[in-house]
Order: sequence, then C-alpha cells, then structure tokens
Amino acid sequence: MNKRLHYIDWLRVLAFMTLILFHCAVPFVGHYTWEINNEDTSPWITRIIWWTHQWRLPLLFFIAGVGVRFSLRRRSILAFFGERTLRLLLPLTFAIFFITPIQVYFEWLQKGRISSSFIEFYPQVYQIIPYPEGAFTWSHMWFVAYLFVFTIVLLPVFSLAKLKWPTRFKPLLNKIFSAPMANLIMASPFILYFYTLFVDWPEQGSLIDDWFVFISSMTFYVFGFFFSGINSFWQACLKYRRIYLFIALSLAVFLFSKYYWNWFENKPDQQNAHLYIYGFLNGIHIWVIILASIGYAMRYLNYSNKYLSYLNKAIYPFYILHQAVIVASGYYVLQLDLGIGVKLLILIILCLVSIWLLYHFIVKNTAITRVLFGMKWKKMK
Repeated sequence: MNKRLHYIDWLRVLAFMTLILFHCAVPFVGHYTWEINNEDTSPWITRIIWWTHQWRLPLLFFIAGVGVRFSLRRRSILAFFGERTLRLLLPLTFAIFFITPIQVYFEWLQKGRISSSFIEFYPQVYQIIPYPEGAFTWSHMWFVAYLFVFTIVLLPVFSLAKLKWPTRFKPLLNKIFSAPMANLIMASPFILYFYTLFVDWPEQGSLIDDWFVFISSMTFYVFGFFFSGINSFWQACLKYRRIYLFIALSLAVFLFSKYYWNWFENKPDQQNAHLYIYGFLNGIHIWVIILASIGYAMRYLNYSNKYLSYLNKAIYPFYILHQAVIVASGYYVLQLDLGIGVKLLILIILCLVSIWLLYHFIVKNTAITRVLFGMKWKKMK
C-alpha cells in the first residue's frame, strides 16, 4: 500500500461518473420531487435509481477514507487539515454562492415560483434564508460538507497513522482479514444503523437531524482509512471477488423483487420484521458491492494512462459543476416533446460536454479557478 493504487483512482472516477449519470436520470423518477422533474416518469429508471442510491455514496465515502491515509503519508496532521480545508471548505463556500443558486433559480422557474431573470433572482442568495424557503443551499455539495465535518471529528483517529505503536497490531489484523467471512462481518455496523436510525432519521443531507446518513457515511469513511492500512483486506477482495459479486447480485435480485420494484409502497417505515429483513440484507448488500468493486478494480483496472491522469484531476470539478449544468439544461430539455429515453440521452450528452468544456477551457487554466474547484493551484507537468 506504499505505491499509488491506480485501481482506487479508477474507482473514484467511475463512482463520480455514476453519480453524474444518476442525477441526469433523477428527473424521470416517479413519486419523487427533485429540483426539476419531467411530466412523465419511468418505472425502470425509478427502480434502477433507488438501487444505485443505496451504494453510490457509501463507495465514495470509503474511497475518500482511503485517500486520507495516502494524504497523511506526505503531510503532518496540521498540514493535512490545512489541505482538506482548502480542498473542501473553500469549494463548498464558493459553490453555495455561485453554483447552487443556478439550480435553485431553474427549479423555481419550473415550479412557477418566480418568472424573473437570474440577475433579479440572485440577490436572494445573500438573504441567507435556508432552502427550500430561501435560495441558500449546498444542494449536492452536502457530500463535501459532510467530508469536512468528518475530517474535523476524526482528526484524533487519523493522527494514529503518524504513530508507530499501532503497527504492532498489523500482523494480527492481516491474519484476521485474510478470511472472506471476516470482511463480510464488517457489514454489521451498517445493519445496526438500519435497525436503529433508518426509520426515525430519514435521509436529508442537512447535517443536522440526519443521523442515519451521517453515522453510516462516517463509518464508511473510517473503514476506508482503516482498511487502507491492512494489506490482507485488499488481497481478500481480489481473491474472493467472485464470491462477493455473487452475494451482491443475489441480494440485489431479492431486494429488487421485494423492495425496489415498488419502492414507495414497500419502503420500511416502521420498526418491525419488514425493516429487520431489509436492514439485514441491504446492510450486507451495500458492503459486498464495495468489496466486489475493489476486487474487480484490482484485477482489471490496476494501470494508469493519459485518460486516468486527466480524469483523476478533472472529476472533482466535474462533480462541483454537474448538478447546476443538469438542472439548467434539463429545464429546457424537459420541455421538448420527446420520449423519456431521448430526453435522458440528450441530457447526458449536454451535461458531459458542458462540464468538460467548462473544466478544460476555464477551470483548469487559472490558479484561482483551480483552487475554487478543489484542485492544486499549480498545474502539475
């Protein structure tokens, strides 16, 4: 684990790209109010969206935790905190005032709440009235806000990476996590969170009163940091990847048939056997998807090329920009008299092309835009 893990870079890029495609599809999800919504919805898109929603962000939080250990290899704790502040808090603040207002504007336009120009609308952001009553929101940047809070809370834990005495436990940990069952058992905290937090604390992305998402996401973040120091865990993911994939697919089939086929009717909302079955199976399901993803990435994506080098730098600015681009372009695309599939394809193409143009010709070319979008201020040769 002392060299750059290209398969982690690929996983990070693919996970963020999945997130972008996910948000392109959300306007077509039934029984769900997003920032913009198509008049007609697709049951198949709805089912796929609710399935991917289970594991897309846990995978990203896990990968972010892996990145912490590699960052600490080159930095002191104080320097690490400064770097995370620059890469998380500064882009978050910038996005709240200059990116997410675009999303609120087009949302309110579609819902008929306003009919003014963006210039007339924009000063409402500085009233600092929280969304949805006001225009002040971090929207999709909640992921970055949570990462920054996790980093502050977990600094004492991360500081252990700078001490020598924890290394004495590595032989024992390597022995334990070389077994596939030991890795599967690590799904236990997520099962527990479903049992204790899922019903009472529904997902909000608001940091406050969002305990299910907050605690589970922080655990994935810690797990990424913890397991990045245990070589046998990664080798077990590689060796037993087919087993993990089989478990993940088997659970997905059951969860689809029992829950995601009609999610809004079947979603557990009470503390009963229905919840316990769902929590047990989905807790394992999310974790084994991460294990299988690691294993297959190690097997097939452990290389670098010019595309990975480019995307690895671009993907964070892509993430910051993507939802504003989707909402702004989607406002017009959804008005077209076309089928759902054609609209979705147009929206995906518009989104990817637009954020690439913005990144390639603007964001990466000046020091100030690079810093505001979470990149290193100086281009690396």
